[in-house]
Amino acid sequence: MRKLLCSLLFSALALGAAELTGKWSGSFDITNSDGETKADTAYMSLKQDDGVVTGTAGPNEEKQWSIQKGKLDGQKLTFEVAMEDGGLLVFDLTFDGSSIEGNVRGTGNGGEQMSAKTKLKRTT
Repeated sequence: MRKLLCSLLFSALALGAAELTGKWSGSFDITNSDGETKADTAYMSLKQDDGVVTGTAGPNEEKQWSIQKGKLDGQKLTFEVAMEDGGLLVFDLTFDGSSIEGNVRGTGNGGEQMSAKTKLKRTT
């Protein structure tokens, strides 16, 4: 019984210490204000220091924007990305130790609204 409890405790600690820092890629399925859906890709290079998250995010490794207001609180990952065209993406994600997924809201420079669902896996 003691071995089982110790094993469960160590497993819980390992999950809690899962590292967000690294490179992540996956899907980014966009729905525009007209209800049209478009499949796209997402790529993120993240660094975690305590609860502060920094790095970049974008559609691929070559096209990246800086993360602002990045925060990891338990499994809840939030940040914003300001794009060069004046648009703003607001990420509300869940990090479970092996994947990142959740919702993104965006506003373009002309005020157009969009939403997206993203799901990423670690690449390195």
